[in-house]
This record gives sequence, structure tokens and C-alpha cells, in this order.
Amino acid sequence: MTPGRPARPPAAAHPAAGAVAGAVAADSYTRIVATLIRVTGDWTLAEDSAQEALAQALERWPRDGVPDNPGGWLMTVARNRATDVLRRASVERRKLHELAELALTAPATDDQEEEEVVDDRLRLIFTCCHPALALESRVALTLRTVCGVPTADIARAFLVPHATMTRRLTRAKTKIADARIPYQVPSGPALAERLPGVLAVLYVLFTRGYDPDGEPGLADEAVRLARLLHHLLPDQPEVAGLLALFLFQHSRREARRDGQGNLLTLDKQDRARWDRAAIREGLRTLAAAPADGPYVLQARIAACHATAPDSGATDWPAIARWYDELVEIHPSPVIALNRAAAHGYAHGPAAGLALIDQVLATGALKDYPLAVAAQADLTARLGHRDHAAALFRRAAALLAPGAERRALLERAGDLSGPAPG
Repeated sequence: MTPGRPARPPAAAHPAAGAVAGAVAADSYTRIVATLIRVTGDWTLAEDSAQEALAQALERWPRDGVPDNPGGWLMTVARNRATDVLRRASVERRKLHELAELALTAPATDDQEEEEVVDDRLRLIFTCCHPALALESRVALTLRTVCGVPTADIARAFLVPHATMTRRLTRAKTKIADARIPYQVPSGPALAERLPGVLAVLYVLFTRGYDPDGEPGLADEAVRLARLLHHLLPDQPEVAGLLALFLFQHSRREARRDGQGNLLTLDKQDRARWDRAAIREGLRTLAAAPADGPYVLQARIAACHATAPDSGATDWPAIARWYDELVEIHPSPVIALNRAAAHGYAHGPAAGLALIDQVLATGALKDYPLAVAAQADLTARLGHRDHAAALFRRAAALLAPGAERRALLERAGDLSGPAPG
């Protein structure tokens, strides 16, 4: 059966054809764009052709039925559209496009097609995340080209006007062309050098979505991309560690707020609402990542939380040990702060506060709200309720209005009342 022939003619049998198109698009968009960029070298043409194919699917499938091979149908329509555009090009550009036309129209075996698609998707990810681009441009370009997120949605996530984001994306693509950034996956030492930058982009993407006042869809996209990268690079431990970390964190997404939309700390969350399938996937993924890189260690810490039946059963001594290792190989003030908090739960609040004092003495986290909140939490555990409440209010004052600020003020209010019991 050819890709364009509908498998099931009656439209009435497919009232959800639009939903099918959306689901296929989530996976196919990257494949189409990546392949057409490789063949044509034209980012705009690749994106326009992919979008045209999706538009035709949304128009035709509810009427004609969903094809047996929806992804193949979309790829064929996009290829045909790109070929038509190239054939209409001016005579002066004709020679430049001849090879692209041949590649678009040449038949390929299924095995060749699949191998090219895998390579194309990796090439696209590494090109979007090239270190020659600014980090925010890398994240935005990854969202637009690899994930297919509309420019308007990316602009909203970055809190900039649509026109600003459009220009930013255009500049990023222009820089790739002008700097002749190769559309390829590095190998050997170059892969080891470039991979952390790719993982950093995914980490920023997930963090933007996981933030209490962020765009939840960005976290979903980060998980999807991490799964894809792990599928394409299964022997890279840090890729597995990053995916596992995302899965453990994302498993709590439905339990992070109460019925009024207020944030809940880990100890107050209903663990029955955690996504157990995601936790199991995270554990399987982490088990295949023996190396102790930064993301693997963070995933092991997250696994301690994800597998504890309740907050009292959390293995804080193990978490403190993982943080000891993490701060050695990846020192940063924020990791040192998290280590201090972990030691506060593993070895007593006084021990944690002493470590926080050491971090704050460096001046790196001056007026950092989460540092003040960590001090407040451990101070409350020491029984100094009034001081802890004042620290929680100070931490809240350092934050912009939002869910985190409300949560800190609520904790301050709880401590200002009479002591329980």
C-alpha cells in the first residue's frame, strides 16, 4: 500500500483523526525536519514542508481515513512539497538543488531509511545544541526544530514577544549557516566534549518546565527528548542518568499541589499519586548506568526519594553520601547547599546548618532564596520556631510572586502559631 492511500475509507469511523495526527506529529515532525535539513541544507524549507504535511493530514485524515503508515504518509507529503519548491527555484540556483532533488526522489530500502532517520535525528540535536550558539538560543532552537513547539509558545515560555523569539530563532539558524556548523554527530573525543552541552540544554528545558510557575509542557518535551537520546546513544551513562533523573522528578508532577493549587513539600505529598510506571522506568534506566557522572549521581539521589514508601523511610545517609561524591566531581554552590540540607536530615539539623554557613561564607549564594529557605527548614527542626518563621518570610521576600513564594509564607504562618501538641 502506498503511503498516500487511506487504509480505512469511512471518515465516520475516525472521528479522532485529528488526535491521531497530533500523536504521530510528536514523533514524526523531528524525523521529517531532520531528514530534509540533511538533504536540502535549508532549515526553513524543511520546517515549512513538515508543517504543510501536518496541515494536510489534519485536513484529509478525518475525511479519507488514517493511513496504515501515518508517519510514512507525512514523510512522503513533506518530501514531495520540498521537491516541488526546489523544482520551482530560479535557474541560477538550479545546479545547487540538483543533488537535493535526486536525494529526495531516490528510492531507499526500509533499513536504509531507518538508519538515515536515526542519524538525522542525532545530527539535528547536536546541531541545535552547538556551543557556538548562546544557551538560550540552543534551548529555543531545540524546542522549535527538534520538538516542533510553536514559536508563540516558546516566546511565552521565555517571557518575550513573539517577534523577538522569531528573530532569535532566525539569527540562530543564520549563525549555523554562516559559521558552517556541521550537520553531524561528533565521534570519539569530540562526542565526549560536546555531549555535556547537549545534556545541559535538556536539563535547562526540563527545569523550565518543572519550575512551579513554569510551562509543564517543557518538562514533557525534555523527557521525550531524553528518551530519544537514550535510544540513540544507549551506551552513554550520563544520557541514561539524565533520563532517569527526569523520570523520577516528573513522576511527582500530579502530587506537587493540593486541591487549591498550593505547592506541597515532599513530605506532604500523597505518594499514591506518584507515577509508578515512570519510577520503574527510571530504575531500569539507572541500573544500566554504572558510571558515577553528575547526572547518574543526581538520579541515584532522586531514586532514594522515589522508592521511599514515606518521608520517614527516606535513606538520608545514602543521599548525603551521594552528595558528598557529587560535590567532589561537580562542585557548585547549589550542589553544596543541597548537600548541606541532606546532611541536616542524615546527621541532624545542627550539622546541616554548619555546612550551610560554610557555603554562605563564600558569598556565592548571597540573597539566594533557597539557601535562606534551607536555613529556615533546619532551624525549624531545631525547634527555633520564631527564628525559622522569620527566615521563611525573608526567603519569600526574595522571590517574585508565585507558587514558591506562597508556599514559603504558608510555612512561616504555620510556625508563627502555637507549637503542635
